[in-house]
Amino acid sequence: MILGLYSWLMRCLQPLLRRKLARRGDQEPGYLLAVEERFGRYTDSPWPDDGKTIWLHAVSLGETRAAAELLSRLRSRLPGMRLLLTHGTATGRAEGARLVLESEAQVWQPWDTPDAVSRFLAHFRPRIGILLETEVWPNLAAQCASSGVPLLLANARLSEKSLKSALWLGCLAKPAYRSLHAVWAQNTDDAERLRALGAPVQGVFGNLKFDAQIDQDQLARGRAWRAAQSRPVMVFASSREGEEADFLRCLRARWDVAQSVQWLLVPRHPQRFEAVADAVQALGFTVSRRSEWGATGPQPADVWLGNTLGEMATYYGLSHAALLGGSFAPLGGQNLIEAAACACPILMGPHTFNFSEVAELAQQAGAALRLESLELALAEGLDLLADPSRCAKMAESASRFAQAHRGAADRTAAAIMEMLTWPTGC
Repeated sequence: MILGLYSWLMRCLQPLLRRKLARRGDQEPGYLLAVEERFGRYTDSPWPDDGKTIWLHAVSLGETRAAAELLSRLRSRLPGMRLLLTHGTATGRAEGARLVLESEAQVWQPWDTPDAVSRFLAHFRPRIGILLETEVWPNLAAQCASSGVPLLLANARLSEKSLKSALWLGCLAKPAYRSLHAVWAQNTDDAERLRALGAPVQGVFGNLKFDAQIDQDQLARGRAWRAAQSRPVMVFASSREGEEADFLRCLRARWDVAQSVQWLLVPRHPQRFEAVADAVQALGFTVSRRSEWGATGPQPADVWLGNTLGEMATYYGLSHAALLGGSFAPLGGQNLIEAAACACPILMGPHTFNFSEVAELAQQAGAALRLESLELALAEGLDLLADPSRCAKMAESASRFAQAHRGAADRTAAAIMEMLTWPTGC
């Protein structure tokens, strides 16, 4: 009964989804690509039902980068496998295009209506489905169970806030989580929260994002540009709406001291790049956009704007330390693992519930500092950059921290293999 009401609501919301995609597409054209795929409609012929299709879902950019390491291990263990890679965001799909071979497929995750999910499963006939982190949808889970498609949740995480929301919708969430074939959590707290929803947690494997490979060419470029600067560089990485305004106000209030540092601002969402540039200039700061630098590197300005995608290793390499976006407003924080892997010390705010264990471990390892406000973090950052030996020690701790937590990709791939009887003669 409840699933039927939910399905009716999801059908009614389809026109709103189309309008939302059209609006997003004005600023991110990737959202206008193959829109009908979101409703389970495809132009190619159905795939062979030969048991070789491995479906991997990575909703956005971070999950897709983590998926690359798991995928490389599955390819080595599953000769002849055919990848079906799905996403929910344009940045995830753009990143995922690099992972898909010519004979494979990359499509949008189907909107969670019975018809769209049914068409998706009938068209691609996956042998198994692997969801990364959090993407458990009621109809998708129910139809995979009824169609005999084992649905796995890997690198699984569930914050306390998300658990409360799921328990409030327990009549939908609990059957979905119970229908999963297996779940492997990032940490013990995630495992306990997932079990509270009935999820069949079979192991705690750590975080796949520790295994993601840093683009060494990007990192080297960033460090070369950093070496050419006369001032230390601080990046505000993956900043969110509202945080930039607070940051710029703090910067203006302390500009007599803050101008001793070169500031780099990298907004999380590309559709906001120009709005952030306007906000920088509105407070009287000069701005230089990464897209205008070319190969010569940064141009003189009060604030550099990182207005490109897929270059975080360059930005971290360019920076002596980082402010962690999403953590200074109640948004849960962004992933700090890439910064640590690039040996970039991290200053984070009080709101890191999306990555609570990673944030705590980074703090314990000396890779990160937690401050209660953006104003305090900016002041602490200025003190840190004024002490090169302390900054270098934190950078070394960040690198060691990132290396110490690798291995989730191997553990997850081995667990998946235990569940598969792979076709021979491929």
